[in-house]
Amino acid sequence: MKKANHEMFEFSKTFGPFYQWGTGGGFSTIYGVGALPVRNMQTNIFPEHEKMNGQYIRTHFEIRSAPCYRCALAHVKEVKVTEGPYKGFEGEEPEYECLASWGPQIGNTDPGAVVMLTKVADSLGVDCCEACWTIGWAMECYEKGVFTKKETDGLDLTWGNVEAVKELLHRISRREGYLGNLLADGVMRASKKVGGKAADWAVYILKGATPRTHDHRGRWEECFDTCFGNTSTLESTWGGVHAQFVDMTPVNDRFSHEEWAPLIAKYNGIRQFDDCVGTCRLASINPKHVLECFNSVTGWNWTLEDAFTVGRRIVNLLRVFNFRHGLKIEDERPSKRYGSVPIDGPAQGKDIMAKWDSYRETYYSLMGWDPKTGKPLPDTLEKLGLKELVKDLP
Repeated sequence: MKKANHEMFEFSKTFGPFYQWGTGGGFSTIYGVGALPVRNMQTNIFPEHEKMNGQYIRTHFEIRSAPCYRCALAHVKEVKVTEGPYKGFEGEEPEYECLASWGPQIGNTDPGAVVMLTKVADSLGVDCCEACWTIGWAMECYEKGVFTKKETDGLDLTWGNVEAVKELLHRISRREGYLGNLLADGVMRASKKVGGKAADWAVYILKGATPRTHDHRGRWEECFDTCFGNTSTLESTWGGVHAQFVDMTPVNDRFSHEEWAPLIAKYNGIRQFDDCVGTCRLASINPKHVLECFNSVTGWNWTLEDAFTVGRRIVNLLRVFNFRHGLKIEDERPSKRYGSVPIDGPAQGKDIMAKWDSYRETYYSLMGWDPKTGKPLPDTLEKLGLKELVKDLP
């Protein structure tokens, strides 16, 4: 067991930037594929990305390790800002999501301010992804005159005004004032209440949740996963689809509906197995290593297919639960802005909505669901040992 555990950690250290630079180490890479959200997805250009990534923070700010218990990867750090207006401020090192949320998404170019806003959001118990999409939408509304200082109760919501964002976070948490109360319901509900053209600028899935703080117009697999998954975030993917670790063939064209549908359907399930065994994905990148540790502990001899089966059982159980509670497949799609065509950057001109419906039917079929309704077929549920759920499908 110790040998398997050691091998799993050592492999994880070599995968991606996490061991050396934290999750923020992928910030510039994400920018390079057109997946960094900038000013509520109005653009994909953010030349300041190299002064906000994990490499910059860990070489310019004071860093102290604060790892999870007995974690050999030890990517969690605490940070003291050493430059700029927030020099001397201390907090947890922002993860990628926080860097994107409180950096380019709100038009901020100061990494010290990201540290500050991350601590504020954490202290308020606010999800940075939902909060930043909501506030970014409000800032665009302010930029375009939909909101004035009357609606903001005096706040100047110009891009990059981090102190205004800080105050707005507090107001949202207290439902204070017109805007605080409006935004506390999240970006989908807030944008629908305002209506008009402003409703088209909001970023969310029609089921109600927001995506992680990526511009998924440059990372199609995560847009598909977020919209068709059965949770409020990613289900089948994690930092992309790592097909090579489970003996599958990666896609050749990352902007291909036809290639992504079969791969995501085939890949779906392995990450739910991760959740079942309680491992951190940063420290257990390769499912085969996780299985080796799992078998060492249990004395079993599970294969990858066994792990996938457990995951697929969870996926279908969630699917039935959601249909029982009113899931509509017409809501498994992005909002107008979320599914729009990028006007610049590496994904310029790529239209994820061009073949959305055909992708949906193909994906449903390959998952063993009715291609028209999205409901798991009785045969699919029976093969997964979920026969008792057939009667629960509306």
